[in-house]
Amino acid sequence: MSLVRRCSRTACGRPAVATLTYVYADSTAVLGPLATYAEPHCYDLCAEHSERLTAPRGWDVVRLSDGSAPSRPSGDDLEALANAVREAARPPERAVEAGGSGQSRPVPGETRRGHLRVLRSPDS
Repeated sequence: MSLVRRCSRTACGRPAVATLTYVYADSTAVLGPLATYAEPHCYDLCAEHSERLTAPRGWDVVRLSDGSAPSRPSGDDLEALANAVREAARPPERAVEAGGSGQSRPVPGETRRGHLRVLRSPDS
C-alpha cells in the first residue's frame, strides 16, 4: 500500500506533484518534481499551488521542468541543484600567481564563480 503525499499548504488536501526548497543564503526558491522522499526542510505542493508560487521581493525562483528527467527524481536532485546555486554565489577566490601551482590565471575581464563564469563587457 502506497501513501500519497499531500500538499503542504494549510487546508489543502490535494496530492503533491512538486517539491519546494529554499536556499536562504542565496535568496532563491527551487521548485522541482516531487522528491522521492519527504524531507523535513522541503515543502510538497499540489499542481495549483506550484503553478501559483511566488517568492518574496528580491528572491529568485528556479523552476525545474526538464522533460527528459526521470519521472521520480530522488531528494538528492533538489539538494544537488541547491548546492550548485550556493557554489555559483560564492565570492571569487583571489587570483593565484603563476609559478608551479598548476592553476591558470584568470582571463582579464572575467570573474570565475564556482563552475560559472561572468564575462564583463569592455564598457564596465
